Amino acid sequence: MTAPDPSITHWRTSSFSGNNGTCVEVAAIPGGHIAVRNSKHPDDGTILFTHTELNAWINGVKAGEFDDLAS
Repeated sequence: MTAPDPSITHWRTSSFSGNNGTCVEVAAIPGGHIAVRNSKHPDDGTILFTHTELNAWINGVKAGEFDDLAS
């Protein structure tokens, strides 16, 4: 998969994010994938997920599977 074309991608951040620029951004891209990038370094690349992969990760977060990684 290639990186999404920035001219056709609508990036968004969580409403829980502050305005300090240290957020992840997500975008639905053509082809049915979800792109994720670092808002502080948007040119450093993106990670692409399928809807199934992103749903599994979100469900894991909600279930507390990654709580040991948070400080």
